[in-house]
Amino acid sequence: MSNVPYGPLTKMATGCTLAAMSHPEPAYTQFDPAPPLALVEDLDDLRVTSVERVRILVADAAPLARRALTDALRLDGAFTVVGQSATAVETVELARHYRPALVLLATVVPEVDAVAVCERIIESSPQTRVVMLATVADLDLEMRAVRAGASGFVVKSDDIESIGRALSVVTAGHAIISPELTAVLVERLRRTPAGGTGTRPVKSSLTDREWEVLDLICEGATTRDIADTLYLSPETVNSHAKSVLKKLDVHSRAAAVEAVSVLRGEVFS
Repeated sequence: MSNVPYGPLTKMATGCTLAAMSHPEPAYTQFDPAPPLALVEDLDDLRVTSVERVRILVADAAPLARRALTDALRLDGAFTVVGQSATAVETVELARHYRPALVLLATVVPEVDAVAVCERIIESSPQTRVVMLATVADLDLEMRAVRAGASGFVVKSDDIESIGRALSVVTAGHAIISPELTAVLVERLRRTPAGGTGTRPVKSSLTDREWEVLDLICEGATTRDIADTLYLSPETVNSHAKSVLKKLDVHSRAAAVEAVSVLRGEVFS
């Protein structure tokens, strides 16, 4: 049993009466209008409790971990697990079909980036809030997930009561992030000048990401500095920088700094 994930939860899976997913592990190539009932909780229980309980989809590629989580959330009494999924395709399709209030998404997704899955879920079901469930704390992954729209980030080493509380906080409209990410965000806020850098005209052809890159260029940051700060690759930074130059109709980063100073001056004039 030592190799089984979710140490605190495995004992809750013993004797579990939930039906395991009966379909093969590979993702479906096609989906029926209604997802297979093997993926769905007891329908009578769902009809009775969906009003007073929070509807949640559990997405984890590990069958025992998924089953243990589902069992634990049912015992909690605050949640109705409307479905379980093992692959990216299943997760996105079930989220689109059932429109749950929450998706608890494990960060290990076979052959797919979990952050991309988070984005797809939010695109297909905008009212659904995603909480990422990581194997270990990972600041880079957490930052990327939050940028993609995730509302929370918890780790599997947390006990089920802590995970349940985090889910309840997110349900209430708040976010759950680690102290480490909070510290990063606070430090960035402290470093943002009042006026000047960071000021953006209401009407602008630049995207939010391009403004972030431009702000750092104005601070004298190198491509590597920008990549490290925004958790991007240098190639992606250069791509954004080229787009900024084109939109500002200039041919160098120095000229871009001068051009944006004029734009910001217009904001305060």
